[in-house]
Amino acid sequence: MKFSLVTHAFEDIERISGRLEMTRMLSDLFKQVSGQEIGIICNIALGQLHPPYIGTQFNVAEKMMLKVVARVLDEPQDETQKRAKTLGDLGAVIAEGTWQYPNYLSVLHVYNELCVIEKVSGEGSQEEKINQLYDLIKQLDPLSAKYIVRIVLGKLRLGFSDMTIIDALSWMVTGDKSLRGVIENAYNVRADIGLIAQTLKEDGIQALEKMQVQVGIPIRPAAAERLPTAQAIVDKLGYCIAQPKLDGFRLQIHLDKTGKQPIIHFFSRNLQDMSFMFPDIVDALKDLDVETIICEGEAIVYDPHTGSFVPFQETVKRKRKHGIEKAAEEFPLKVFIFDLLYLNGTSLLQDTHEERRAKLLQIFKHYKDDKIQVIEEKEIHTAQELEDYFIANIAAGLEGLVVKRADSVYTPGKRNFNWIKLKRQEEGELEDTIDCVVLGYYAGKGKRAAFGIGAFLVGVYNKQEDVYQTIAKIGTGLSDAEWRELKNKCDSLAQKDKPINVQCPKELTPDVWVYPELVCIIRADEITLSPVHMAGKTATELGYALRFPRVMGYAVDKSAEEATQVSEIKRLYEDQFKG
Repeated sequence: MKFSLVTHAFEDIERISGRLEMTRMLSDLFKQVSGQEIGIICNIALGQLHPPYIGTQFNVAEKMMLKVVARVLDEPQDETQKRAKTLGDLGAVIAEGTWQYPNYLSVLHVYNELCVIEKVSGEGSQEEKINQLYDLIKQLDPLSAKYIVRIVLGKLRLGFSDMTIIDALSWMVTGDKSLRGVIENAYNVRADIGLIAQTLKEDGIQALEKMQVQVGIPIRPAAAERLPTAQAIVDKLGYCIAQPKLDGFRLQIHLDKTGKQPIIHFFSRNLQDMSFMFPDIVDALKDLDVETIICEGEAIVYDPHTGSFVPFQETVKRKRKHGIEKAAEEFPLKVFIFDLLYLNGTSLLQDTHEERRAKLLQIFKHYKDDKIQVIEEKEIHTAQELEDYFIANIAAGLEGLVVKRADSVYTPGKRNFNWIKLKRQEEGELEDTIDCVVLGYYAGKGKRAAFGIGAFLVGVYNKQEDVYQTIAKIGTGLSDAEWRELKNKCDSLAQKDKPINVQCPKELTPDVWVYPELVCIIRADEITLSPVHMAGKTATELGYALRFPRVMGYAVDKSAEEATQVSEIKRLYEDQFKG
């Protein structure tokens, strides 16, 4: 397929807001392409060349791209920059170009060219990338060039996530969403949307039904539900298992020792490979007595002088690209393994928690390096036992507990009551913080006029519709420095128009729209019904809002799709009225 046909389809999709119509348009595009092409298109539609676990890094700054665009348009850079401010971005500027292009390149040709550009490094690499981008764009029509510019700058935001792609894949095969469950299950087991699409296209739905775990490709992590009290959890689960809840980085560890050299990957909660950040832990794993393993753990920085764990903000300092060895000395990590998903060629997803735990303990029975430990757990029979264990963990400075059904299987990518969080509860407040996505901000007044921001708008995720719905406008609780930091973060994601995956009432329209990527942690006194906010709002039901919301920090290891969902907000609202 010609790349221009793909970009014209993207352009049409950008102009509509209806989720169903968007899904149909994607499915129509998918019907026209080959298996190899559909894999590429699914990744490109999400603004990436490769799935997150491989990563896409062009290392092309805005200033570099400015040179490319000005050169293609044959105009001074200051003129190009001026027009970019007016039109919104460099992609919109280049789309207005009128140069002569020789032919229409194929999807595969453009993809291969982009992969070559991505890999350019070393001395003189910036100039080489500029030249290669210029050569590629001059062979494309202006609309296609617009999307190339946005992909390379990491700013292709079409307004949908992998969930809409999954729906579109179902529509491609059946004309409806009936295959969503099967496709999503395969994606949960092997989180590579391009691979899933190509497999479906070439081998059919039966191949996805048989999709198995593969070491080196992350499994989408299971998630915990919430309940407010120990009694509520025991009422729900009966006999259960409780593990300490640590405030660190959740990691999925993949180890393959079947080749000449061990291959080790640490995947974050949002499926990115963080292995290079933790050389100390990588070294500690090499001697593990297994051939292949996938396990999950929490990495947390500890103070070697006191033996205590440090706050999450300190652990975050290990997440860096430079000065890694020094960081390992200053912020030593421990990893506490809490689950086992795969061992020596066999998936354990259908084993019960107790069965997986027994195998995990056997693996680490003679393991000596205390950088990696199996997390403790306690059998719970009564609410009082759970309450006592919870208080002991809070007293030790931990977040709380994760309580698990003893006979539960592992459910990739799902949030359910097999796992339940029990966290600190402050008097008069919700049982837990809420992860919200920043959707826009309002210009400051008075003292904050100097900051350029005085309040901001946040929302939560509606997974069924693949959209973000407003839940609060926040104007208090930040220091001067924090307001400036928030504005900088928002400006890097600023949009000229409302993103199509955002639902916001007109009366809350912000001065600056922000593409939904930035996740912040919000504490609120309660959830109330709202005639204004869109979270959970239907033709017959009011929406939900947060009362007295304030910012506690940023969820740096979470993607926007991992923010609190509308279904959780509804249940949290109902929990407030339970005695």
